[in-house]
Amino acid sequence: MAEEDKKYSKQLLGKTVVTKSGKRFGEVGNISFETRTGELIHLILKNPTSYAENLDLEKDSNSDLTIPFSAVIAVGDFMVIAEEDIM
Repeated sequence: MAEEDKKYSKQLLGKTVVTKSGKRFGEVGNISFETRTGELIHLILKNPTSYAENLDLEKDSNSDLTIPFSAVIAVGDFMVIAEEDIM
């Protein structure tokens, strides 16, 4: 990965999470990761939309909605996820 392609976690916090079709899920409130390997595990949503709340998404220990990081397909102005990967 080229140096300019790297993203720091603080750059991801607060980004709006949307699907490929443009449905809003909320914002990135936090990111969970495996401390030993650094592997990113979940996006933790803050300010989830009613659409996201009506889905059967996994919740963390604080009852916050989570999205598997493997569902992320693009990061730019928005965090784009593949909705089919979380259903």
